[in-house]
Amino acid sequence: MTYNIFVFGSSITSSYWNGAATYYRGIYKQLNALGHQITFAEPDAYGRQQKRDSGDFSYVRSIVYKTEADLPSLLSEACYCDLVIKHSGVGVFDQELEAGVLDCRSDKTKVAFWDVDAPATLARVEQNLRDPFRKLIPQYDFIFTYGGGPPVIEHYRRLGAQNCHPIYNALDPETHHPVPADESLQCDLVFVGNRLPDRERRVEDFFLRAAELAPEFQFALGGEGWANKPMPKNVRWIGHVGTGDHNRVNCSARMVLNINRDSMAGVGFSPPTRVFEAAGAGACLITDQWTGIETFFKPEREILVAGNAGQIVHYLRTISAGQAKQIGENMRQRALHEHTYALRAREFDSIVANALAAQSAA
Repeated sequence: MTYNIFVFGSSITSSYWNGAATYYRGIYKQLNALGHQITFAEPDAYGRQQKRDSGDFSYVRSIVYKTEADLPSLLSEACYCDLVIKHSGVGVFDQELEAGVLDCRSDKTKVAFWDVDAPATLARVEQNLRDPFRKLIPQYDFIFTYGGGPPVIEHYRRLGAQNCHPIYNALDPETHHPVPADESLQCDLVFVGNRLPDRERRVEDFFLRAAELAPEFQFALGGEGWANKPMPKNVRWIGHVGTGDHNRVNCSARMVLNINRDSMAGVGFSPPTRVFEAAGAGACLITDQWTGIETFFKPEREILVAGNAGQIVHYLRTISAGQAKQIGENMRQRALHEHTYALRAREFDSIVANALAAQSAA
């Protein structure tokens, strides 16, 4: 069975200050491959439309809206679809959309909230018991999250959610794959991530501290917001890295670093997109520690896990180029077999289909 799906999200066309872009693209590309028709509505906000990524997004019908006055017509159209999805973190008019999509609920139309930052959403509603979204949670037919595992599922259920299903980040092998190294980007360790309040301290503790401890190595930092950040002399800031350049960056570094934000590391079971992008490139990845890593990749064989900057430096000094290459290839093969967006899309499709079949039978 195929569906018409209407989605409200931050942006599928631009990765500028938008870490969810790769996730959206992987999921909706594969849902379209299953036969579903998808409309993706995103706001003209934060300069994203002025910095759209190159690429083919024809697997969705893309709508860009500008003001709150555009919402009624969008919601009216959404109500004719089989499934309406409101993602967290659209960035503008989130509160209006979280309530507005629920007006579409009917025997024909189901409504889902798909959380791409569950730790932040749950912390918000716990810190403010009057947060408008808190009372809306039980009204959604589905709650999906892109990470969080058992802790997030249990938390959402305590808040009255009918259900909660993690649909984890994954790999699109057509998008992220090995490419020749770029000499201009070669370094010993690279980290790509925007400068955010609950990430900056961890970047200091893991990445910048490692650079201080290992002046013999060259480090590269990508992402927005770091221009005025004091850095060791052996760290080079390479600015915004569009999704089209991720393969080139990942394949040019001897090792790639993943640093989860504080909230993601705390809740665990939250591998970000950069983990699977590195896997697709066959890069040797070092990640900070968080609960649930072994659910996705086997430490030491498919991924390296570091609890502090000293351990990162230890890997840089002791893992040979050949060993790093083998670890990266092991990770790539695991991702290709168990962690693709095609598999994630089928998982989502099965959850929705089973729920609708059960309702129909009842």
